[in-house]
Amino acid sequence: MEPRVDARQLAHAGGQTSALKRLFHKDGTWAFLLLLPNLLGFLAFTLIPVFASFFLSFTSWDMLTPVVWVGLQNYIDLWKDETFVKVFWNTIYFSAVSVPLGIVISLCLAAALDRISLKKFYRAAYFLPVVSSMVAIAVVWQFIYNPEYGIMNYVLGLFGVDGPDWLTSTVWAMPAVILTSVWKNLGFNMLIFLAGLQGISDDYYEAADLDGAKWHQKFLLITVPLLSPTTFFVTVMSFIASFQVFDTIFLMTQGGPARSTSVIVHYLYEQGFKYFNMGYASAMAYILFFMMFVITMFQFWRQRKWGDS
Repeated sequence: MEPRVDARQLAHAGGQTSALKRLFHKDGTWAFLLLLPNLLGFLAFTLIPVFASFFLSFTSWDMLTPVVWVGLQNYIDLWKDETFVKVFWNTIYFSAVSVPLGIVISLCLAAALDRISLKKFYRAAYFLPVVSSMVAIAVVWQFIYNPEYGIMNYVLGLFGVDGPDWLTSTVWAMPAVILTSVWKNLGFNMLIFLAGLQGISDDYYEAADLDGAKWHQKFLLITVPLLSPTTFFVTVMSFIASFQVFDTIFLMTQGGPARSTSVIVHYLYEQGFKYFNMGYASAMAYILFFMMFVITMFQFWRQRKWGDS
């Protein structure tokens, strides 16, 4: 015998469904209204400029005269431009040195801080440069690099080494800028590695102690492999940041001497906002984007290959 269904129960259930629909609709409306300012900002200051700059990369425009369509000519001219080729390789040089150096130092610092007391104090001390003004940091490091009364050459002099003119030397200016950049971003990567270290169980180290493993063996055979997801994240973010470096170079060397520290973003800024070659600068921006995209995809591919092996 089939159970009887009360009409009042059906009506009550239907009323609840309608109330839920009205509540969902109301919540959806409020969610959209709350997100609207951010969406409008993203649309106006990110999405539309991205598509506009892509269009401008195929044009010649000085912000005063009408836009002239030139097709791929900007991209062709870039590789004929000796200055662009130089800053292109400067960018590769900066990234190839600063990223591995920063990762190694921050990982070693994180591993050291994970085993000592006063951990919170050292975290704050190393993270302070990350939130400090780049203008103040540039002034301090220019004083450190000063060839006459700078601390760097003074310390080298204690060991009988004549320090160079750091920021005016075509050989030493880029290493000086790299060192400053690594120092400024060290605290951020260190905190990421510290967070990763918290996820490694002490059981691995206790088992290694029972087997008589030394500290360097535990670091290389336990810490480094188990931190590979964290290292992958730090590597990707560090490479992206290194390709976009601008403020450190602009404040410390202005791209000199003789373009030895000028990178793509610095040259892009000059072409776009100093000489008003907006089409040329936009083409440069998309070459930089393509470089970052290829390197990031390669890192994802290597991470997947490593995980499958």
